[in-house]
Amino acid sequence: MRFLLFTFSLFFYLQSFPQDTFSIIAVDPETGEVGAAGATCLFNQNEGIIDIISSIIPGKGGIMSQAYVCVPNINLQNGINQMNNGLSPNQIIDWFIENDQCSAGSVEYRQYGIIDIDENGEVRTAGYTGSFADNYKEDRQGPTYSIQGNILLDQSVINNMENNFNNNDGSLAEKLMFAMQGANFAGADSRCLSYGTSSSTAFIIVYQPDDIAGQPSLELNVGSQDIGVEPINILQNMLDNYLSLENNNINELIKLFPNPSDGIVQLSPENHYKIDVYDGFGKLVLSTTGNSFNIKSLDKGNYIIRLASTNLNSVFTYKILRK
Repeated sequence: MRFLLFTFSLFFYLQSFPQDTFSIIAVDPETGEVGAAGATCLFNQNEGIIDIISSIIPGKGGIMSQAYVCVPNINLQNGINQMNNGLSPNQIIDWFIENDQCSAGSVEYRQYGIIDIDENGEVRTAGYTGSFADNYKEDRQGPTYSIQGNILLDQSVINNMENNFNNNDGSLAEKLMFAMQGANFAGADSRCLSYGTSSSTAFIIVYQPDDIAGQPSLELNVGSQDIGVEPINILQNMLDNYLSLENNNINELIKLFPNPSDGIVQLSPENHYKIDVYDGFGKLVLSTTGNSFNIKSLDKGNYIIRLASTNLNSVFTYKILRK
């Protein structure tokens, strides 16, 4: 019996690991946007956790799957398949309970938050927290959101995130960021308490209704930071920079075309620019000079372009999609 228990425990451990301690998934019924944000205190996630614990169907809904997730997270993909098949969030939760694909009986280690917009435009939410997920744990649903967390310092993490989301105006991205700021205190993920931070890695992702799956309008991803560095502060700076582009009329002085692009991007008017291209992690992936640049070698996704112009004596920032 002990051998069988050890074998099961080892099998479960090799397939699963605690992942993501606080997150929110939400929709904006007026715009049809679907978005999510989350963070965790793991220091080996240099690529972030977006694809591990979240999946979104543009214009429809999405799922957060966390707490001892399977690697790869086959439960998450199966849940998205069920959403595509027409199941409601509550029905998907029931399906998860009966069909956990990681190991027999391990659904009690899982945590889910699910949201969708039905055919009548009504928002539906559901959540699930297994009895064996690490304390403090809770999932909480509101009219347009689901907030969930495990390995938390206490209930204040969920309370603060919910209050911030509900009591601040703005776009869906801004409201998700307000929610994340509600958890911006030492030990929100209790494993990071001794480091003086809420977590070590964080993200925000937002899809417009007409976005293509895998190509969100907004994807900001903070990979694992050094001990003592607060990833939510970095995420806030990244979002502020992104949002500043929306209202930066001076950017009309310079045009980038085509955008989206899968190759050479031209700049107009023609001039000599210093061109720096940053990915969603804030990493410099291309630097050149001239009046054009080639993004063919870059992965698909959104990038930030910074142009320094000696003639205009200024620096301009743009968004571009590598299609």
